[in-house]
Amino acid sequence: MQDLIARLLYLLATLVGALPAPLQRGIASAVATLGRITGSRESRVALRNLELAYPELSTDERRALQRAILRMTALQTLETLRFWTRPHARNLAALREQHGVGLFDAALASGRGLIVVAPHHGNWELLNQWLAARTPISILYRAPDSAIGEAFLRLVRAGGPDRVRQVRAEGPAVRQLWKTLKDGGVVGILPDQQPKAGDGVFAPFFGMPALTMTLVSRLAERTGAEVLFAWCERIGDGPDFALRIETAPDGIADTDPQRAAAALNAGVEHIARRDPAQYQWTYKRYKARPSGSGDDNPYLDLERRR
Repeated sequence: MQDLIARLLYLLATLVGALPAPLQRGIASAVATLGRITGSRESRVALRNLELAYPELSTDERRALQRAILRMTALQTLETLRFWTRPHARNLAALREQHGVGLFDAALASGRGLIVVAPHHGNWELLNQWLAARTPISILYRAPDSAIGEAFLRLVRAGGPDRVRQVRAEGPAVRQLWKTLKDGGVVGILPDQQPKAGDGVFAPFFGMPALTMTLVSRLAERTGAEVLFAWCERIGDGPDFALRIETAPDGIADTDPQRAAAALNAGVEHIARRDPAQYQWTYKRYKARPSGSGDDNPYLDLERRR
């Protein structure tokens, strides 16, 4: 039954994704405006994150950036439905620029294994499709609470036979990813989600301590795999994107988890600062606070308003 419902959702996604790009942009603007007027969860969280990460901005500047973030978030969702339900080769034509592909090819050819760190910036689903077109890849993901939601994700993220292996972010995941890297394969990891207790350390992110995963550094240090940052950022207001690949900051594989996490966050912050409106600021990145710091969950008052 869940597979049938997932296929019905796929059909709905196909219909929405087929809307003309100008109409999608109009819908995104309307959704963003409605979110601000009604004080949606995404609107409130985005503004709180901007208060924490950009204290130097004026109130008006933060409000303007909040509007841009909400619009980009809605547009990214609509564009993702399009990318999920169209042939990948057609989607990849939206990549008008490609930078750093030589770094990717060289890392792949080395046979040492490759960790692709993909922050929530621009459209990461388009990046997944580019990666799958180049090589088989194991992608770490956090499974939805709903079995239907997971069935839908597996359906839309399939990259053809044996091209995309989706690895649930739970117990056996580290073993599976380690084996992939030792065999010279490629692993994709979203680095900026809050890990479970015990799976991360606090490191600076936009000047604020944020609970940060140690998985990337552990895998890199133990396997000798190369680490590259990759993202697809939107160019202008149209459905055009630039693929960018860069080397990871020094220290990403440091044996000291604090230093490694700081390097990881520095890489993510560097990308997010390129165009803050394209970064996923609607996520509660600072919810966990260091033990004994006396800091409270900065989203607590927002949660009470639900």
